Amino acid sequence: MPFQPVWLLTDLLIYLLIAAFFLALVYALKREHLRAPLRQVRKKPMAMAALMVLLGYLAIGLSDSFHFRSLRGGGERTAPVGRGGEGSIVTDDETGGSSGDLIYSPEVLSLLDLLVGPLRTNVEKSYSAPLAIHAFAKETMEDDHGQKNRIFPRLLYGGNQIKSAEDHASDVYYTGVCGIVQGLITGFLLSVIGIFVMSRVHHDSMSNTMLGVLRGRYDTAWGSIFLTGSLILVVGWMMVSLSSRYHILGTDKVGQDVLYLSLKSVRTGLVIGTLTTLIMLPFAVFLGILAGYCKGKIDEAIQFLYTTLSSVPGVLLVAAAILMLEMYMDTHADAFVTSAERADARLFFLCLILGTTGWIGLCRLLRGETLKLSELEYVQAAVALGVGHGKILLRHILPNVMHIILISAVLDFSGLVLAEAVLSYVGIGVDPAMISWGNMINSARLEMAREPIVWWPLVAAFVSMFGLVLSANIVSDAVRDGFDPRLRSR
Repeated sequence: MPFQPVWLLTDLLIYLLIAAFFLALVYALKREHLRAPLRQVRKKPMAMAALMVLLGYLAIGLSDSFHFRSLRGGGERTAPVGRGGEGSIVTDDETGGSSGDLIYSPEVLSLLDLLVGPLRTNVEKSYSAPLAIHAFAKETMEDDHGQKNRIFPRLLYGGNQIKSAEDHASDVYYTGVCGIVQGLITGFLLSVIGIFVMSRVHHDSMSNTMLGVLRGRYDTAWGSIFLTGSLILVVGWMMVSLSSRYHILGTDKVGQDVLYLSLKSVRTGLVIGTLTTLIMLPFAVFLGILAGYCKGKIDEAIQFLYTTLSSVPGVLLVAAAILMLEMYMDTHADAFVTSAERADARLFFLCLILGTTGWIGLCRLLRGETLKLSELEYVQAAVALGVGHGKILLRHILPNVMHIILISAVLDFSGLVLAEAVLSYVGIGVDPAMISWGNMINSARLEMAREPIVWWPLVAAFVSMFGLVLSANIVSDAVRDGFDPRLRSR
């Protein structure tokens, strides 16, 4: 094979979560009491626009979750013992196509690395500003006459197709406009195809279907979906067009493209926010509802548990766990074949620790809400009629606290994405070798005191996190309103 698949632990969990999500969606679509809240969500233009942005982030994260090791050039194989020495490398021509072991590169790549190949490989010497053609710092260089001068040297890859600096602005303008036009054309064609499919489904003409989309006559805010999708395509095509000729977000201290770092950080943010939230939800939901419904000694025991746990500083628990993991990794280095596996293990362990210590706030909320709900008339009537406690919890308590669970889960997701930056700042976050928004901010903070300021790595990480957190909050508000029985009754 030209490549060797690499199955990281977080990759497998991501695939499992996606499969579980689709199974839950199919389950919900088959039941009217779950379809009704989803219809309420689909009618909201802001929610659909935010959902399109979330799908863009998810597409980037998934493309970065297919990892592999490529075959070294020339079809190299390890020669059998007695031909060139044990473990020596020979080519297929020398072995006559013998069945030796293929030699794969130690570097673990992803599908995203293939899609944005030039962004990964076009590395400059050091800092360069967005869309610049010269380095950010002066260097002593010798001209054609042998004189040494302090100048800003030309970049190796950024704008290397331009012969003179006078053509820089016009080339940026022309390249950006070409990308915008390509995005507009692509968005228009996809919108027309979507309207055509809708017209066939609803057995109507395309003109009436288009008017229905513009006036919002359908159960889904298709107008918002088409508009947001077109804007994403316009921005995407413009970035693709400009990034093929420039570093549109500049480069960092070691010359890496900041746009590439921002894209690679999406997966880390999604993994930390999603996996940690899903780890903490079972603890919070089960213990919170159980404490509020059972009361008595069970309630006291659960209160003692989360009160004791909340009295210990969470940062100390995370730091102690990460230090123990690093000690284990150092003593069992053979268990991690590549540096990517080592970094992935630390990422998963960080999610596990944050999840097992971050359920206290939601547990308290659910306990208080369950205490109130258990005293209402319909719950007392169900108890008097002899309904089992399990059915009462599933049919009367859980649906009425679902809006709290949803909004708290998304708020925790947003907080965890932002907390990763803080943990990386104090050195107990993700592995320093892993690209993340926290590591970008941690490296950029040292450059904020220099003159002139290197601002673009910090701004790129901030805007990327802001887009993910804002869109997640908007979608969660719409889902919370749709699943809240009290709001639906109004």
